[in-house]
Amino acid sequence: MPAMLHYTHAMAIPCDETPMLPAGVIPPEAPALAEIQACETRNLLTLALHQIVLRVGWTFKTESIIVPAFLDTVAEAGWLRGCLPLVRNLGQSVPPLLAAETLKRIPLKKWALAAFALLIGLPYLILACVWLSMAGESPVWIAGLFLALYFAFFVFYGLYQVSFGTVQGKLIRATRRGQLLWGSTFWGLFPTVAFCAWLMPGWLRSPMPGYGYLFLFVGGSFVLSAGIVALVAEPAGNATTMPTQPKSNLREALAVLRRDANLRRLIVLIMLSGISLVIIPHYQNFAKTGLGLKSQDLVLFVITHTTSVSIYSLFIGPLADRWGNRMTLRVLILGAAIAPAYAVGLPRLAGGLAPELFWLVFVPLGLTPIVPTILYNYTLELCEPAEHPRYLSIVTLAMMPPYLLSPLVGTLVDWAGFARVAVGTCILMLCCGAMTFWIVEPRGALPNASRAPSITEDHD
Repeated sequence: MPAMLHYTHAMAIPCDETPMLPAGVIPPEAPALAEIQACETRNLLTLALHQIVLRVGWTFKTESIIVPAFLDTVAEAGWLRGCLPLVRNLGQSVPPLLAAETLKRIPLKKWALAAFALLIGLPYLILACVWLSMAGESPVWIAGLFLALYFAFFVFYGLYQVSFGTVQGKLIRATRRGQLLWGSTFWGLFPTVAFCAWLMPGWLRSPMPGYGYLFLFVGGSFVLSAGIVALVAEPAGNATTMPTQPKSNLREALAVLRRDANLRRLIVLIMLSGISLVIIPHYQNFAKTGLGLKSQDLVLFVITHTTSVSIYSLFIGPLADRWGNRMTLRVLILGAAIAPAYAVGLPRLAGGLAPELFWLVFVPLGLTPIVPTILYNYTLELCEPAEHPRYLSIVTLAMMPPYLLSPLVGTLVDWAGFARVAVGTCILMLCCGAMTFWIVEPRGALPNASRAPSITEDHD
């Protein structure tokens, strides 16, 4: 890892990279921009390491597999499982919008990122302690406690996402953000698979106290990832924005939506695609109740899902850097539409082999975790860096409305069957893929693709 230039109040560490300013561009704060670009590689590697450690912990709480399986252990019900996407998106949608202006005023964004990375570990550390203290019992009230802690986790994680996007937007050029995605997902595969194969089978085979150890590992990984953020080299910005009230934040967000037609189109796409993602927690339940698979079979699902994400990152990152995030988003949505079609068709086509082949459904499902990253990267190119927190918070908020229907979808799965809901999901995802032709590609307006453009005029 190269040395970095990091100015604090009394410290300057030399950097072995020379500043590379875009040709013909004279930034308003040339010294700060030069410092950022001089240490860009160091920051890229540091942020990748941070995300690798965070991702190892995240895999032990995979939203599509482990978390709903844990909830089924306490109380198996479609509506309760359907609450997971709702709680998740309520938590991570509204708080970022209210905090956008505060994040914008912080001179050193990395400390906000480190704080939120630390805070997302606390709910799982608390849950681990409670579960380990149950002494073999799993009362129903644990489901309520879990949903409360799950909500707290995603409040902090929503703020973490905006913080990470803000730090990335400030320190990493648009044409290198794909490298960050590639590095963190691909190189994170090896420690993730190793830890999963080593620890997860025994913990899932004995849910009590196995889930306690699993969640303890999750929380510890997040806390460790927070410490890595301190290594980021970030010049302090000018905190000139005056404090505003939450109502002012909302007014500013509405003003942005009024003047940016492309952002409005993007929000429509996000809301429709979000509706298609609320059935994800039900795949593992369908495998157990419909195909007779066991809890320990979830390990293969997790490893398949994680490996798929990493392999896709080999292509998705370079694709986004070379052809833009709009094209990448189109590929991800259409590719992910294979998952519900496969899940529905497998029992009819494979017959008795369906239980042995169901794990393959998590190959196309491996595309879904990359969608938010590409959405955020696309959003970063729609505005100037000073507007990144606001645009990111608006996009995060747009992900919430579809999940209000998730308990209803869970009830629908119990009533109509998983297969019928999956067919409707596949059709909707195909429509969303077609809608990507409706939004603009901002990359074409960037001669050097090193700074985000300002696309705020109407294109109707």
